[in-house]
Amino acid sequence: MWEERYATPDYVFGREPAAFLTDHADLLTPGHTALAVADGEGRNSVFMAQKGMQVTALDVAQSAIAKAQALAADKGVRVTFRQTDVLAHDWPETFDLVAGIFIQFVGPDQRDRLFEGMRRSVRPGGLILLHGYTPEQIALGTGGPPFAENMYTEAMLRAAFGDWKILECRAHEREIFEGQGHRGRSALIDLVARRPATGA
Repeated sequence: MWEERYATPDYVFGREPAAFLTDHADLLTPGHTALAVADGEGRNSVFMAQKGMQVTALDVAQSAIAKAQALAADKGVRVTFRQTDVLAHDWPETFDLVAGIFIQFVGPDQRDRLFEGMRRSVRPGGLILLHGYTPEQIALGTGGPPFAENMYTEAMLRAAFGDWKILECRAHEREIFEGQGHRGRSALIDLVARRPATGA
């Protein structure tokens, strides 16, 4: 499915980073390491690299990775791209920042496992950034899967990361224009949380 979706000359979600990431560009510290989870065509990992971060990006689709590599080359930055199924990934490394942006192909039966792997990948004192849709997105129909159970709520994210310092957990609506995949009024949610320096 993913190979077919990305096997097109166009960038399905555009070449520019998610508005969420540009909103939080002050958290992208030059020289720090970052992991982009299910990064697709590279728009977010490439932006982090443009900000001076040492970026690793994961995705299952080779067709997406090829486009991401082309985007990185076009922007003159280096990203380490790895083809892997994030639902089977063993999360062997830690990073200063882990970003999961519109990764709601994962349903509730697998979400806890994905979140736990992402948590393990954040070094003590590091950050996790999550961005996606709330269930209200189903009625808007401007992007994302048509499954309310895949969406996030503030209560869900606070439960999943409540033992970390939550710097932001906010549901909101805004107009986004990110390729043909995300286009129009959207019901969004943002999470920024910091792993404690010890424990958790």
